Amino acid sequence: MLKNKKILLAVTASIAAYKTAFLVRLLVKEGAEVKIIMTEAATEFITPLTLATLSKNPVLTDFQRNMEGEWNNHVELGLWADVLLVAPATANTLAKMANGICDNLLIASYLSARCSIFFAPAMDLDMFVHPSTTENLKKLQQFGNQIIEPSSGELASGLHGKGRMAEPEEIVKILTQFFEKQSLEMMQDFADKKILITAGATREMIDPVRFISNRSTGKTGYALAEEAAQRGADVTLVSGKTCLTTSHSRIQKLEVISAEDMYQAVMQNLSDQDIIIHAAAVADYTPKIVSDKKLKKADDDLKIELQRTKDIAQNTGKLLKNNQLHIGFALETDNEIENAQRKLHKKNFDLIILNSLRDEGAGFEHSTNKITIIDPKDMTAYPLQSKQNVAKIILDAIQEKIN
Repeated sequence: MLKNKKILLAVTASIAAYKTAFLVRLLVKEGAEVKIIMTEAATEFITPLTLATLSKNPVLTDFQRNMEGEWNNHVELGLWADVLLVAPATANTLAKMANGICDNLLIASYLSARCSIFFAPAMDLDMFVHPSTTENLKKLQQFGNQIIEPSSGELASGLHGKGRMAEPEEIVKILTQFFEKQSLEMMQDFADKKILITAGATREMIDPVRFISNRSTGKTGYALAEEAAQRGADVTLVSGKTCLTTSHSRIQKLEVISAEDMYQAVMQNLSDQDIIIHAAAVADYTPKIVSDKKLKKADDDLKIELQRTKDIAQNTGKLLKNNQLHIGFALETDNEIENAQRKLHKKNFDLIILNSLRDEGAGFEHSTNKITIIDPKDMTAYPLQSKQNVAKIILDAIQEKIN
């Protein structure tokens, strides 16, 4: 469950810092990607070299990276992480975080984090039970953070009581349970939604044998349909010709051939949908005259007059109700951002998914894609990855838009 999870580990100045070597090793062994921030005082308890070696990432201790003006961006760190884990969390750091006292990189990253945050306190008994610490922990919990309760035992002072940082195995177990619960909740985050998705290429017939089409395989549209259904949505999949299949009970598949067929299917099923996603590669032009017999090869050139097809996305955009979300795709080869933004406004999209044929491994006939998600106010670029992962990212962005 921790595989590919991004854990930002914040280490503060406690004798329990020695446990972080074991903690990092366990997290990495489980497949997590670990980045580490330390307070300057924490480096007196365990060296950055030790943790950098175990995490396979540089350990960050200050805003300034070198004397050339490069810096460690706390905002990027806060956005990168799936979880921020403060372990060990000293009374000093807990107090600063509870009250927003930002005097180091660790606190700045905490204040920038949009992910779930876990605190594993570690301190002497008297410090842990002091009203100041108790109130700070309550305040942090009220902010939505989670406390990993310390255990009781012999403390560094020689006292016996509560204050020992939870063991690394216990922390890993708690994080695993958190992600398991998150995964189950996420799998049903579209449980009350109806989603219409178009997929694949249309075919515009020239005669009974020949047609005009494109290189779309439908992989993105089908990945979106499968992911949405797994997360509880009732999906209407309007599919052009493709070699792909789906057997999910929540997916109703409507097979179409031409752009006109797809237009009719979308219009007939539009009114009761919560979300409409145009992932199909629809032909922009269709032959004006379709021969009912195979055209014979002649000595001279063949001329086919083409006419515009109906713009499914633009017509959908004109018919939207206030509660419907409208999602489009833009496959571009030049001026990508400008063209996608123009399409976003022209077709009344809430989000548009941009990819470029200039990016290796993206676009048609690949199992991977590299996308940028654009809305009217912002855009976020994502690295090349599988189309299954891309589907998850797109639906996460839609869910964020809903929320």
